Amino acid sequence: MRENERLRIAIQKSGRLSERSLSLFKKCGLDFDLESGKDRLFHQCLDFPIDLMLVRDDDIPKYVADGICDLGVVGENVLAEGPSEFQVLHRLGFGQCRLSLAVPEGREFKGVRDLAGKRIATSYPSCLKKYLTRHEMDAHIVILSGSVEIAPKLGIADAVCDLVSTGGTLKSNGLKEVDTLFESQAVLIRASSMAATPFRTDFEKNKDINRLLQRIKGVLQAAQSKYIMMNAPSEALSQICKIIPGMEEPSVMPLGLDGRRVAIHAVAREAIFWETIERLKEVGASSILVLPIEKVIS
Repeated sequence: MRENERLRIAIQKSGRLSERSLSLFKKCGLDFDLESGKDRLFHQCLDFPIDLMLVRDDDIPKYVADGICDLGVVGENVLAEGPSEFQVLHRLGFGQCRLSLAVPEGREFKGVRDLAGKRIATSYPSCLKKYLTRHEMDAHIVILSGSVEIAPKLGIADAVCDLVSTGGTLKSNGLKEVDTLFESQAVLIRASSMAATPFRTDFEKNKDINRLLQRIKGVLQAAQSKYIMMNAPSEALSQICKIIPGMEEPSVMPLGLDGRRVAIHAVAREAIFWETIERLKEVGASSILVLPIEKVIS
């Protein structure tokens, strides 16, 4: 296979999305040659026609838009700040955060109008400007590339607009969240108009992308599903189907010759909590096993 016949996917070289992206790919059966470390730009997958490109997070959208990479894993917050249009192929369920406004703890805040004419420090000026325009108000945007949360302490801003995961960093700097601009997570993207290469047609590229997407969907769906097995009185079957969240039609097998008890096997599409198990026991279920699922292929 020629070098330029292979797909190329860009991910964060280091940071909060890097390890989770590599973990997802590993579960998808993509074995990248990473033994030489992450200092190399390209890493070849040994059993799938795709190469990994390790780059800065902010550079990923440009590489995808310019056709240097076919795919990219990036936070929605990065896409929101940039000008290019992309096709989001799948939300990946990790890297959750939010872009929020925060003010000093001791400051009274009645609403967004309290920030009119104030200085707001941020690394996301475009997102903040859209937010201010939407609320028909003016404020002075102070652009910082990092350590945004310390701006009020330094006296260079009255408020901040920054990414928040747990809120711990804001609290440690004496700040409180007052509004959320948007929620973000990692997504798999491609350019809206994917550039063709000299040796591959768009059809051939799409075929490999669809194969990868099927694997990703199978892994993510499995993470949200559980395989549950139990024994129960046959007359309790309808009640059990109502109790188990998101359950499809279960497999039911008779126990013994009289058919009074059955074994029930099913895939629950939602989490199984202790309260769910207690309700199952109340209707007569016993020997309840809840098992993780490695992959789900629809």
